Amino acid sequence: MQRLALVLLTIVSMGCATANHQQLYYWGEYQNLLYDMYVNPGKADPLKQIDKLNQVIEKSAARGLRTPPGIYAHLGYMYAATGEQGLSIAAFHREMELYPESKHLIQGMLNRAQSNSNPSVTSSGAKSGEENQ
Repeated sequence: MQRLALVLLTIVSMGCATANHQQLYYWGEYQNLLYDMYVNPGKADPLKQIDKLNQVIEKSAARGLRTPPGIYAHLGYMYAATGEQGLSIAAFHREMELYPESKHLIQGMLNRAQSNSNPSVTSSGAKSGEENQ
């Protein structure tokens, strides 16, 4: 009987301990967006994903919670898919700021994106050889 009481007390105390945990991240629809992107890659509309990712980021801030790891990398990838290189780079850098452990992965993505970009276009967007008029 004492053993049963001890087991019940342990279970109750474990339940109380897990009931008070704080949520660290606000995930929102992020997990669903990732799922859609990987399961149906051609059907994941980048503009829709950008909008929803930005909503998750805004709601995270409003709730005082951190954004989940990878959300800015995903946002950067979506911006790149729409040709928004400046916004893409900014999102990748934000991911590295928030999650320094992602630096090697993100830096590799940035390096590949830079090497795949059109070498005849300068950082200002003008084609090499064009004169300012």
